[in-house]
Amino acid sequence: MSKKNLAVIFGGRSSEHEVSCISVVTVAKAVDTSKYNIFLVGITKDGSWLKADSIEAIEDGSWRDSNARAYISPDTKGELIIDENGSNTYVKLDVIFPVLHGMYGEDGTIQGLFEMADIPYVGCGVFASAASMDKFYTKLVVDTLENIRQAVYVPVLRDQLEDMDKVIARVEERLAYPVFVKPSKAGSSKGVSKATDRASLIEGLKEASLHDYKILVEEAIVGRELECGVLGYGDDAKASGVGEILAAEEAAFYDFDAKYNNADSKTVIKPELPEGKEEEIRQDALRIFKALDGFGLSRVDFFLEKDTNCVVFNEINTLPGFTSISMYPMLWNAKGYDIKKLVETLIEMAVERPR
Repeated sequence: MSKKNLAVIFGGRSSEHEVSCISVVTVAKAVDTSKYNIFLVGITKDGSWLKADSIEAIEDGSWRDSNARAYISPDTKGELIIDENGSNTYVKLDVIFPVLHGMYGEDGTIQGLFEMADIPYVGCGVFASAASMDKFYTKLVVDTLENIRQAVYVPVLRDQLEDMDKVIARVEERLAYPVFVKPSKAGSSKGVSKATDRASLIEGLKEASLHDYKILVEEAIVGRELECGVLGYGDDAKASGVGEILAAEEAAFYDFDAKYNNADSKTVIKPELPEGKEEEIRQDALRIFKALDGFGLSRVDFFLEKDTNCVVFNEINTLPGFTSISMYPMLWNAKGYDIKKLVETLIEMAVERPR
C-alpha cells in the first residue's frame, strides 16, 4: 500500500506561536512514517509559509531561515505547493494535521482554507473552531444547555474603553471583586489578568484590549482547576478521565507563565474528587463538545467550586497543546492511547470524516 501524503502545519501568527513549535515536535515524532510521507510546514509570526526540512530544524529554530516557500492551494486539487529557488513542486495531500494554537489556527480561518481545498484535516470544523475560540460565543452556546453552570460575565468592546468610567460602572454593577479579565479570542491565558480593585481592572482591560477587540470580565471562581479530554465525534465521542492543574503557589492564577515557564506548576492525572464529580465533568465535557459541533479532539476546562463542590464550565480548546506537560495527551495516555496511537487515531479520523 502506498504512503499517504501528510502535511503538518505549525507556528502561526498568534501569541501561541512558540507553544505550537513545541507541540509540533511531539506530533511529528509520533507520526508513523511507514504510512505517511510527512511534509512540515511552518508559518512565521509575520505570516510567511515555509517548508521545514526536518524536526531538528524546528527544534533549533533554523526552519525560519528556509528558502523554500510552502503553501496550500485554495482550489480543489488539494495540493501543497513548494516553491524552492523558483521551481515549484506540487504535492497532492491526503490529510493535514494543523498543530496550531490561537488566532489564525484554532479559530476556523485555516480550517476554511482546508475546506476550500477539499483536503481532510485533523480537528474541529469551521463553526466549532470559531465558536470555541471566541469565549463570548462559547458562553452563548453553553447557556442553552441545562444544568451546566459557567462564570457570570460582562462583555466589553475595545472601543467602549474610551469611556472607561462607564465600563467600570457596568462591571461593578454585575460583579464583585476579584474578577478575571480575558481577551475573548486569545489562548494559553495570553492577556488574561486577575483584577482585585478598580485600578487593576482598568489595567487588565487595557492589557486584554491589546490581544482582542472583544473582552470578557468574569466572576472569579475559587476552586480546583480540572480538565477533561474529548476524542471522536457525534455519538461516538468519548471523554477521558479528569486531570487537575496545580498552579505554582506564587502564581495568581494559571496564566501563560505559570503553564510553560514555572516548574512548580503541575498537572495531576486521576486526582481525588468527591463522589460522582468525575463522571459529571466527563458528561458535561461531551455535552459541550457536541453542542459546539466538535470533531476529533478538544480539551474542556472546568472549576470545582471550593465551598459548594459545584462544577463550573470555564472554556474549551479545540487544538490543545501537545507539549511534554500538556494535559490532553497525558489524559489519553492514561486511557491506553500513547502519543503514537493518539496521533494515528486523529489522522485516521480526519480521513474518514463525513463530508
